Amino acid sequence: MAEGSCSHRRSAFSPGLAVLLSGEEAKISPQKTHLVSYHDEIGHQAVERTIEHILDFPHKSVVRPPGPIDAVFVRSVLRNQARKLDFDWDKCIHGYHGSVLIVDKGAGQSKVVLDDSSICGKFRSVRGPLLVESSAPFSSARANACVWKGKWMYEVTLETSGVQQLGWATLSCPFTDQKGVGDADDSYSFDGWRVTKWNNDPKPYGQPWAVGDVIGCCINLDAGEISFYRNGTSLGVAFDGIRSVEPSKGYYAAISLSEGERCHLNFGSHPFRYPVDGFEPMEAPPHSWTYTTYLLRCLFRLLEVQNLEKSESAYFEKLRRVKKFAPLQELFRPISEAICAEFFSAIEMSQGCLEYIAWGSLTNFVLDVFRAREPHDFSCLDQVLDLFLQFPGCSSLLQELIVALSCMCKAAPLVLTECPYSGSYPFLALVCHLLRHKDVMLLWWNSEDFAFIFEGFLTRKIPNKHDLQCLVPSVWWPGSSEDEVSMTLSMTTLSDAIKKIEEMHRELCSLVICFIPPVSPPQPPGSVFRSFVQGSVLKARGGDHRMVVNGTYNNTVLVSLYTVILHLLSEGFSIDSSGSASSSKVNCGNGVGFLHKGGKRKFPTQLLFRNDAYYSVIPRIGGSPSILMHHQFDDVEDEVQWDEGCMNDEETRVTHTTVQKPCCCSVTDASIGLRYKESAKYVPSTSKVPCKPMPERTAHVAAECSGRSLSDEIEDKPSTSTQSEIEYGYQALHNLESMPMTTQSSSEALKEEELLDLMLLLYHLGISPNFRQAFYFMSQQSQSISLLEETDRQIREKSCAEQVRRLKEARNSYHEDLVDCVRHCVWYRATLFSPWKQRGMYATCMWVVELLLVLSDSKTIFQYVPEFYVESLVDCFHALRRSDPPFVSPAVFLKQGLASFVTLVVKHFDDARIVNPDLKDLLLQSISVLVQYKEFMLVFENNREAINRMPRSLLSAFDNRSWIPVSNILFLLCKGSGFASSKNGESSSSAIFQVILRETCIHEEELFFSFLNRLFNTLSWTMTEFSMSIREMQDKHQVADLQQRKCSVIFDVSCNLARILEFCTREIPCAFLMGPDMNLRRLTELVVFILNHIISAADAEFFDMTLRRPGQHQDKTNRTMILAPLVGIILNLMECSSTSEHRELNDVIAVFASMDCPATIHFGLQYLLSYNWSNVLRGDASLAKLAQLEEFSHYFRRITVAVDGVEDRSLNTGDEEEDDTCCICYNCDSDATFQPCHHRSCFGCISRHLLNSQRCFFCNAVVTSVTRIADS
Repeated sequence: MAEGSCSHRRSAFSPGLAVLLSGEEAKISPQKTHLVSYHDEIGHQAVERTIEHILDFPHKSVVRPPGPIDAVFVRSVLRNQARKLDFDWDKCIHGYHGSVLIVDKGAGQSKVVLDDSSICGKFRSVRGPLLVESSAPFSSARANACVWKGKWMYEVTLETSGVQQLGWATLSCPFTDQKGVGDADDSYSFDGWRVTKWNNDPKPYGQPWAVGDVIGCCINLDAGEISFYRNGTSLGVAFDGIRSVEPSKGYYAAISLSEGERCHLNFGSHPFRYPVDGFEPMEAPPHSWTYTTYLLRCLFRLLEVQNLEKSESAYFEKLRRVKKFAPLQELFRPISEAICAEFFSAIEMSQGCLEYIAWGSLTNFVLDVFRAREPHDFSCLDQVLDLFLQFPGCSSLLQELIVALSCMCKAAPLVLTECPYSGSYPFLALVCHLLRHKDVMLLWWNSEDFAFIFEGFLTRKIPNKHDLQCLVPSVWWPGSSEDEVSMTLSMTTLSDAIKKIEEMHRELCSLVICFIPPVSPPQPPGSVFRSFVQGSVLKARGGDHRMVVNGTYNNTVLVSLYTVILHLLSEGFSIDSSGSASSSKVNCGNGVGFLHKGGKRKFPTQLLFRNDAYYSVIPRIGGSPSILMHHQFDDVEDEVQWDEGCMNDEETRVTHTTVQKPCCCSVTDASIGLRYKESAKYVPSTSKVPCKPMPERTAHVAAECSGRSLSDEIEDKPSTSTQSEIEYGYQALHNLESMPMTTQSSSEALKEEELLDLMLLLYHLGISPNFRQAFYFMSQQSQSISLLEETDRQIREKSCAEQVRRLKEARNSYHEDLVDCVRHCVWYRATLFSPWKQRGMYATCMWVVELLLVLSDSKTIFQYVPEFYVESLVDCFHALRRSDPPFVSPAVFLKQGLASFVTLVVKHFDDARIVNPDLKDLLLQSISVLVQYKEFMLVFENNREAINRMPRSLLSAFDNRSWIPVSNILFLLCKGSGFASSKNGESSSSAIFQVILRETCIHEEELFFSFLNRLFNTLSWTMTEFSMSIREMQDKHQVADLQQRKCSVIFDVSCNLARILEFCTREIPCAFLMGPDMNLRRLTELVVFILNHIISAADAEFFDMTLRRPGQHQDKTNRTMILAPLVGIILNLMECSSTSEHRELNDVIAVFASMDCPATIHFGLQYLLSYNWSNVLRGDASLAKLAQLEEFSHYFRRITVAVDGVEDRSLNTGDEEEDDTCCICYNCDSDATFQPCHHRSCFGCISRHLLNSQRCFFCNAVVTSVTRIADS
């Protein structure tokens, strides 16, 4: 009984001509084949025969009336047919009597809705009674209808994909705040979030579901079975042997939702999206359904015959010579008007049928007329629309049709075999053409559901793991034996389908942007679009209501809006204006966009000072908006202006007006497309594939980047469907730049700068999480490939059958994870890494970097910059840098357009005006990442801001919060010259910054000593943590992955800190060898401390295996990494002591000998000498280094023996002097007194303690001064 699926694009309205033209004439019954002439001679058919074909009547069943054939005659014929269809409908619903009981809950005796009296918890109606959302922690409800025999079903379209239990329950099933459907006897449910079925106890069942899925819930009471379907695919029988129930006490459709979960229920209020053979909806179709469906089929046949007559094709000319109809010039109008009059009359007479008809037969009809694939039939659809608009009932019908198309977009999956015209494309293409009619656009805008409908059109159904198996059936990665060509083809096919959908999104949004609502006072173009975007942002941020839990919020609306605005600003905007007024087509991308215009740039500062609901809650760089708004500033300019590239040197400046163009404009669109298709197969970032720079863009194309405005993009283009620009209710974006802008309200025109502001926020909320997911899967793919290769190697080497069996099980798991990662990477590459998007993102980064640098010169304005400006910029920059395939070669990525990004991050990572420390960390992390690469390090070395500011700022920023990224940066700057480090392998080290860092430490002694103190403390702490982690793992039989990763990270950080300390001893040895010996003693204690922890590990193999990560070579993860800088520290101090002309140097060996563990130190030195350095030391110079270490060990041993002899003689003489040893270190004499408490310790201990705390060791009093006993 339910109408067929709308997703099957085989026409339901073309049983005659379409089948005949497809060569299937022989399969049609004689009664249906009315196209064949019943005349022996070639000539026109009689009028009656044409009417018989159009109305689907038997041959010679229509008798010509005595008068003219008019609408009255046609309507009388149709009404006779209606009586026959009424009889058929009575037979169809006969099965409902005695099988379904519907209790009227105010919606009508035949309407199935949720029973308010059964609700436990709280449901919120989002739209109508059947789109519901749980606003309580756990809400349950039953429908107002039950069944006790037969086969029944209902559908649930998921608006969110969290915890929902969908199924059937009797009245005996109790609902509580903890229990719902499936948690009791006679209660059965399916939960796709947890992939379980519920009947008292959960059991695994089905597939994970995703947002937009349509879940069919079926109950077969004749067989005692309950089953579920996901998007028309059976998940199998979930429950069998369910208990039979008495009449009128049957099973109710029931749902349970967690808080924030939302779904749309369809008990039969409109045709099922995926009907199941033999199963009926709980709500019977309306009485007029069969008749209205028949009328729409008649209208479709009428259009078919008309098209056959109009066609100029030679094929159709031959067809007409055999299969003739009476001319339609006189017949079309009366027949079409009669059909439409009957159609709207039937809708008016039948209560509650509007939704059913609009979602079912009308949607199928207009899609078949318009055609789901290109080329679309614009003229036929225009003809139908003109016919419908003549009738008063058309408005409500078209409004419901637009709602239906919107909801179908949400649930439209991509199907590989239907690409590129798959997913939501057919519905979007149709509605875009409908909205070009002024009346339809006004209907939509006047609708209460305007925003809801717009959201639906911009929503895309995201595939989950099971869906990707169908979209990417074959996967490939380097070294695999899989089908590379098949995956490449799938990738290209998906990209083409997504491109089509994005084109329709742009066209739809362009229509909304250009729409001028007929209100008073008049609103400018873009006001409707602005309000919608701001509302979407508020909803995403929780301004509308609390956000959905479990991370199930669908952000595809934000993603679509971002994509539209990015294309508008990057590729330009124009309106095609040839042809009929109702069929004009908006084109985006016919020139140079706002982001690529060179020369003078400007930005209205009023955008930053807004105080509306949309903007007032957004955090700013200078703090909370509520605090900043209390300050009044009268001298703030209305806008800031600057010349592109003004912050770069003249020699290195790369702009859209220079000879050397930025990366975003230095390649042609054709070369981008070629590169994209050539690299469609996914190559992980671990593969050794070189990155090639792109060819230069042609001079003609590059010259266009100089300074064109948005208004220059509006040009007339030829059309393929006789289309023209709309004359009513729309205005092209000719005047966006010239419109005045004093305040940003709904009364002001939408400008490009405001679109940029919106785009950055949309990126922050919608795109950034997607990039994080994409890079997660890319990283996991690389790791899975390494694990798979390592496992294959172990399988080849192992001989034990049990070990091989376990390895093969592990390999299967790794292989499954890798296949899943590859499929996700293919999806993200198709959706995120389109060449035009990368081009736009690069230009966006250039624009925003310059904007922030210009604003930073003003203390007042800079404080009001939203934090998401910086966050979006940094995230977008690194997304481009990590894109695979790369946008451009790393060698030119920064140099040709983004060199000023280095200036920005260096200048502001320690800017006191930035209140949020997370924002500073973000900038600091960017430096840490970039200096890892030689190409980027060169940019830093040529940047004046980095040379003048970065070393000192790094030393200042080494605190309790930022010490990890700072230590990484310092390590990368300093590496390459330490003991056992290869300069060839350390490609990103910088001799320039090493010199600058050394000079900074020498000239700013106080800053350096403060840094040195924190460095000592931090390294001591990390090694303590590392040692404890190692011991914990040694005590356990199995080591958790998280614990192993933590241990490995701590070890890496400790090695970096040790290398930094080694650099300090090499470049600034005077800090340890001259003056007070506190620094030297602390250094000595730290070296001994680390050495003792490293060599005390019981199992050396376990130590090295613990540190090793998947894919890393063994030489990169053993204890050499921490032992080498210790040797370097000792040798640096010894070398400086032996070569220095100063005599007043602290004695390094004496300090080591003064430690209270000479035996441990001697053992550690012998361990270093006997360690296998062959993998990292080569040549005579390396051997000389070890000889110096051996000499140091010899001197140390000789001194400690001498000291031991003196101590023995002292003990033998019975020296009983008063013990005045420091009670903190038990090594030195107590030669210092604290004031005012007069406690005592050695001067070294108290000096070290006061670096971190000003309170006494013993009594916690504040120490005001320290007096050395010898001085007093």
